[in-house]
Amino acid sequence: MLTGKQRSYLRSLANTIEPIFQVGKSGIGDNLIKQFDDALEARELIKATVLKNSVFDAREAADEIAGRTGAEVVQVIGNRFVLYRESTKHRDITSALSMIR
Repeated sequence: MLTGKQRSYLRSLANTIEPIFQVGKSGIGDNLIKQFDDALEARELIKATVLKNSVFDAREAADEIAGRTGAEVVQVIGNRFVLYRESTKHRDITSALSMIR
């Protein structure tokens, strides 16, 4: 569980990254979950966009993907959302978060 300060720090980091995924009309399938899982392991923090033709809104998509990947929803704004999960191999952000309480 992230504290408010940690969530704020992650939001500031996410401000500069571009969305790397789009959730569209095909919904959230096993293939998309696998891609999110791999990206979270490699990057720890990812941003995604929900297209207008999707059956999900951004909050629903973020909650569904976070639940299936073990990630935490950092932020949902408009049609974009940010997810965070500590990586087992590439701990770039985790070391900074441990200092913020």
